[in-house]
Amino acid sequence: MSKQTQAPEDTGPAGPRPTRLTVAAALAGAEGAALAVFGAYLLVMGLLGSPESPTQAETGGLTLLALAALPLAAARGLLLRRRWSRGPALITQIMAVPVAWTLISTGGVLIAVGAALGAVALAVLALLVNPTATEALGIAPRDA
Repeated sequence: MSKQTQAPEDTGPAGPRPTRLTVAAALAGAEGAALAVFGAYLLVMGLLGSPESPTQAETGGLTLLALAALPLAAARGLLLRRRWSRGPALITQIMAVPVAWTLISTGGVLIAVGAALGAVALAVLALLVNPTATEALGIAPRDA
């Protein structure tokens, strides 16, 4: 029998994980968890409740559950210091900014939700473009 050689797993750069990266991962994970909870709520209400449009509630719930996968995967990747995770995390935050603006523009209680979402999105963006975070993910700066 011959031994099979496995490719080494992408373990990320050595050294401790910066606090900025941990905070960014926690915030991205919280966004993903919030999407998953609201998506599950919509799906259950569409299936068991009596919304105006059960099909719309079910579709919205499934869509939010699918969208929750991106920030959750990015958060896990950031915690594990995988360089690929920065892209999905940045994309998620860039998509969150117009959603936050729409919620703020709607009025009522959604103003607070939109303001919180906007603040989190901008904070994660700032944390992820920081040189400390990029170096911790093994992303070298470009030469001029």
